[in-house]
Amino acid sequence: MPSTAKTLHFISSALITAISVGLMGYAMSKQWARTTIQCARGGSGLFNGTAILTLELFSGNLERTSCPSFGGDERFNVFPKLTETGVTPLALYSMVLCLLVLCLLFSACSILICLYNSVSNPYETYMGPVGVYTCSSLSACLSVLALIIFVVNINVTSMAEDLVKNFAGGLLVDLKNKSSEMQLGYYLIIPYTVLCLGAIGVTYNYDHAAYKQRKEQQRPTEDAPKEIMMY
Repeated sequence: MPSTAKTLHFISSALITAISVGLMGYAMSKQWARTTIQCARGGSGLFNGTAILTLELFSGNLERTSCPSFGGDERFNVFPKLTETGVTPLALYSMVLCLLVLCLLFSACSILICLYNSVSNPYETYMGPVGVYTCSSLSACLSVLALIIFVVNINVTSMAEDLVKNFAGGLLVDLKNKSSEMQLGYYLIIPYTVLCLGAIGVTYNYDHAAYKQRKEQQRPTEDAPKEIMMY
């Protein structure tokens, strides 16, 4: 049976990771970005309209004011609409979602490994602290990569403009002055990353203490005279 210290450390690591999973699940249900674009009827040069695009991971909302007609408020599913626009925004958006799913998968593996270590003494393999380091570090790295790709997709590609033009009903429309703000769902991934690193820190704290204890127990044997060790 594992020691009390080991059980407490790995239970704590599992709890931290479970909190991070709940946080990401909540983040995936909230708004991620809000983009505002000035709008004009094609060729008029009079940019007196606006389009406000609000995105969650799976759905979105487009609020149009004189863009290009009187406007409207449309709710839509993100992936079907992106398939009607460009290949690059769809690929990047799909990549973000895949990375987030992988984060959840690796976090679940980390929780299982922590729980296994809290009730048993596995060898130093992927089922020990090494497994927690690997799964939690992958979760942290992939979550950061998802944040970067999402920002690039919102600000660099023409995803927002293409979605606005898709709702214009075939009318020509000119767009300019795009400005984007990240929303709550996006920012909640940052504490998720921090919690993954925290789980690594708790596990390392135990692993390092256990390593020092093993070294101290081996030292008397190493320092003993050769004559005594022969017996």
